[in-house]
Amino acid sequence: MRLSANLRALTLATLSAFLLSATASAAEVRVMISGGLSAAYKALVPEFERTTGNKVLTAYGPSMGTTTNAIPVRLERGEPADVLIMVGYALDDLVKKGKVTAGTSVDLVKSPIGVAVKSGTPKPDISTADALKRALLAVKTVAYSDSASGVYVSTEMFDKLGIKEAMQGKARKIPATPVGEIVAHGEAEIGFQQMSELKPVQGIEIVGPLPDELQKITVFSAGIASVSKEPEAGKALIKFLASPAARGEIVKSGLDPIPAGTTN
Repeated sequence: MRLSANLRALTLATLSAFLLSATASAAEVRVMISGGLSAAYKALVPEFERTTGNKVLTAYGPSMGTTTNAIPVRLERGEPADVLIMVGYALDDLVKKGKVTAGTSVDLVKSPIGVAVKSGTPKPDISTADALKRALLAVKTVAYSDSASGVYVSTEMFDKLGIKEAMQGKARKIPATPVGEIVAHGEAEIGFQQMSELKPVQGIEIVGPLPDELQKITVFSAGIASVSKEPEAGKALIKFLASPAARGEIVKSGLDPIPAGTTN
């Protein structure tokens, strides 16, 4: 009788340990992500959660800048994070600052810059650099983002077109808010941002990507935050986003997938 009781106790202890292990295997993965990959990410995360049992908690913000929700600012004030998904060179900066674990960075996608106007308004000719220059000089208001695409547009592209001074009175940087929303509300006649960030916005029409001679491709990458409490679950999410299974949604969102295994 005593042996039977001991066996029952052992069985219950084993079952409890198993259930505890199963519960512990489900992780909460905290992600900070910038706008460039957000549309595809939102479509893909439910599948990752379904297949792994992990829960993904997401904070959105630009890859750079000083706004309250910018990823570097979030990290500086101590917000928890496991995975960072952002502009590649901005992620590299965080590696150098010790905010991202070295050797965990993975390049996920390439993203071109697009041009948008409000729905129902004429689409300007942007087929060449000269055509885009004429279009910009003809309008009164231009908007660009406070992230990678906007940095390029304001510090390089306007210079290349020889219109930097002309743009000073009409072009403005939009912090945090998607540029497409500014265009949709009629607050800017032409807007520049990553194609993938323009696509989800209602009330605008994407004229197209910048002409080849002006285009600037941005790489979006992912890495594990040095403060991560769930680095293995975070790595699993990054691996999933870099896998062939994610390709369809990534292409649909206007991005070009980078083959899995490519690292910074």
